[in-house]
Amino acid sequence: MGNEQKTVFITGADRGIGLALCREFLQHGWHVIGGRYMTSWTELDSLKQEYDSFQTVDLDVSNTESVKKAAEKVKTLAPHIDMLVHVAGIIKRDDSKGPVAMMLAVNTVGPIRVVKEFLPLMQEGDKRLCFFSSEAGSISLAHRKNEYGYGVSKASLNMGVKLMFNDLRKDGFTFRLYHPGWVNSFMETEKKSTIAPYEPEDTVKTAYRAFTTDRSCEDVLVMTDINDQTWSF
Repeated sequence: MGNEQKTVFITGADRGIGLALCREFLQHGWHVIGGRYMTSWTELDSLKQEYDSFQTVDLDVSNTESVKKAAEKVKTLAPHIDMLVHVAGIIKRDDSKGPVAMMLAVNTVGPIRVVKEFLPLMQEGDKRLCFFSSEAGSISLAHRKNEYGYGVSKASLNMGVKLMFNDLRKDGFTFRLYHPGWVNSFMETEKKSTIAPYEPEDTVKTAYRAFTTDRSCEDVLVMTDINDQTWSF
């Protein structure tokens, strides 16, 4: 990728990995537009004060109208989007019907919905689509004994990305599928977890490198992780 300023759109930017990734891209000189879900969460406002090249748009990835409005707003902020990074995701331990439907709406359909609405903004530039997945979505390597809804939502995301890859690779789009590792985050509660081995700042450094570095072969879809290891999915 060249040295001219490029634009990245990042979903799930409010906190955790999404917020850390916004900062990582900003520190490398990118124009960053973050999808904001929680207007009452103030960390994005602080980031705006630090960087003139950072902007936000309201975004609920589970709502088609919200995604359409976000795309329309982004059109006024940048001539095109070079890279789209889908971070937004949730996990609910209760596998009853409601939480499972919610996880599918956010983790699986959300990325597909966002790509569909943002594709017109990506016909120029780097045409790179990046997705945060999980080991929980690896069918061949699955070791969990519960969390059915989360595992199914991430496995379905992987299939969705594969289908997008099959459809869009011929048009010059390149793809990154990334497993961030076990990271202390806010995915389960309003309080950040403290038992995981990695912090958001740890995994976004590897993610940034993976997302912005061209590969010698872009015609094969692979999932990589925080240690640059390749995962079967």
